[in-house]
Amino acid sequence: MNDTTRSTEDLTILEQLNLDYNNADQASDAKRFSEFLAEDFLVQTPGVTRNRDEYLEYIAKPRPFKDLALLEVKIRLLGDVALIHGRGTYTLLANGAEQEALYTDVYQKREGTWVCVSACAIAPGA
Repeated sequence: MNDTTRSTEDLTILEQLNLDYNNADQASDAKRFSEFLAEDFLVQTPGVTRNRDEYLEYIAKPRPFKDLALLEVKIRLLGDVALIHGRGTYTLLANGAEQEALYTDVYQKREGTWVCVSACAIAPGA
């Protein structure tokens, strides 16, 4: 298998993981997150840093938003590391305000499997 084939396969996998991440966030699906978050995963959102267990507990609670939609996604492969930069919109349940979020997720290929090792989101109200 050449590097181009490997890169294409990796991009396809990472595109799906990005969709899964966002769908699981909208659905409060901590089980799905537990399948692709690394054991040493960390996430930062405004004012807080959570480890994997703390994030899974947080995600399991009902989300304060609806209608999460991805507007832009850029995946950068850097060997066995990938950066996913994205922009999306969502609607806050509390007041119906539409918000925009930016995020960067970091994936690493470990033992042949892509896992999310880090995430950072700028997401007002979420």
